[in-house]
Amino acid sequence: MSRIALFGATGTIGRATAQALVGAGHEVVALVRRPPTAPLPGVTVRIADPADPVNIARDGFAGEAFDIVVSCMASRTGVPHEAWEIDYKAHTYALSAARKAGAQHFVLLSAICVQKPLRAFQQAKLAFEAELIASGMRYSIVRPTAFFKSLSGQIERVRRGKPFLLFGDGTLTACKPISNRDLAAYIAGCLTDPERWNKVLPIGGPGPAITPRDQGEALFALTGRPPRYRSVAPGLLGGIAGVLALAARIVPALAAKAELARIGHYYATESMLVFNPATGRYDAAATPETGTDTLFDHYRAVLSGEAAPDERGEHAVF
Repeated sequence: MSRIALFGATGTIGRATAQALVGAGHEVVALVRRPPTAPLPGVTVRIADPADPVNIARDGFAGEAFDIVVSCMASRTGVPHEAWEIDYKAHTYALSAARKAGAQHFVLLSAICVQKPLRAFQQAKLAFEAELIASGMRYSIVRPTAFFKSLSGQIERVRRGKPFLLFGDGTLTACKPISNRDLAAYIAGCLTDPERWNKVLPIGGPGPAITPRDQGEALFALTGRPPRYRSVAPGLLGGIAGVLALAARIVPALAAKAELARIGHYYATESMLVFNPATGRYDAAATPETGTDTLFDHYRAVLSGEAAPDERGEHAVF
């Protein structure tokens, strides 16, 4: 089994990945900026700031040898300064330290939305992907579709009898959602499956592709509530972003809020599926699938109390 340096272990996917790696028998050392709020069973935790190359080398890798580096690290908000600091620069530090530690393989959790890199965090991720590919180190770049937590924000709204909010008619976008467990298992599999080496790997959960309207219909059926929808024009977020951008000339702090509105608009209008540049369309059939967990099973588990409600963080739209 391998000795692994894991970045991003305190995040939702990082924690699941740590469990999957330990479960596969690997020795896992998690390099985290601050102590985890909950235990990471079987994992050695070291406090090391990924944005500080000296700190990463001295307190993280500590002059020791590692076989593989796995990174589930990502900027929390996606605003430009944070994106370039974490999604790009911190990863370059991790790659440099990995080389010195003798690592032979770098597994990177990226995102499927870098196919159309309109926002800074996508551009930063893509820049590091290119650097990793050019490095000569064996790599696996995993680009997942939508996470369950990003599609679970309206569970409580519907339970309370409120309308399900849609952009447009709710069929503008689609995705193949993937669970934390299935994605973590896929990432862990990259260590031992040669078919996943030196490749960019888009991956979704079990199909078919699901639209926001499909999500609403499932929630109404599961809660027994009569279907009620409220449509929001996708351009609303774009308009908010424009207003905030103008206001940011006077109050610079509003620039970050403008970028968050732009990110929201992106997710409201772009599908999280493989993009075919030849046709200019997203292709559900070309989007690979893995695992067995479905989004609607997750809805059931949250509604029954079997699973805790999801914390969606800064990228929540609703």
